[in-house]
Amino acid sequence: MSSSKGKFITFEGIDGCGKSTQVKMLVEAMNRSEQKTISVREPGGTVISEKIRDILLHSHLQDICDRTEALLMTGSRAQLTYELILPNLNAGINVIADRYIDSTLAYQGGGRKIDIDWLIKLNQFATYDLEPEVTFFIDVLPEEATRRKSKEKDRIERAGIELQTSVRKAYYELSNRFQERFVLIDGHDSIDDIHDSILAELRRRKLFS
Repeated sequence: MSSSKGKFITFEGIDGCGKSTQVKMLVEAMNRSEQKTISVREPGGTVISEKIRDILLHSHLQDICDRTEALLMTGSRAQLTYELILPNLNAGINVIADRYIDSTLAYQGGGRKIDIDWLIKLNQFATYDLEPEVTFFIDVLPEEATRRKSKEKDRIERAGIELQTSVRKAYYELSNRFQERFVLIDGHDSIDDIHDSILAELRRRKLFS
């Protein structure tokens, strides 16, 4: 087992912003540089979390109330953190997360209007007070994100541009609130330019070599 902990990096943004592509590219880059790295996605990642994902994103389950949605998202995150994220970090393996705490703060806080300070406390409990070292917020206009997405939409995507607009606004508020770890990236740039910007920021923070 490594004597030093792995690095925990998260990616955030509205659906269709391109973060999943950047997660994949970063994991490949870090492993090429002999920095052992894995990726996880939310909601999901473990057997239990994937079952919760099926409930949350099922396009026909429109009657899930906002509080249930927030608790299910956080429950999925708790299991993922306990089962995968913390053990890997403690073993010296880097973890790149496609969504984490800030998704709940943006979607269930900004989008569903649940009190963000309460959600922060809930997530501190669920994640054993784990915080990312850096969070890349890939920002795109909701109209562009909608254009990029496939025709088949999950339950949350079906809420439309109005929800995504509220979520995007919440991400901006979070980036102001957590300025030390949030890095704003223009998601309208080319895929390679975005990747280069991410690597440059990680080098600046001494998280990538």
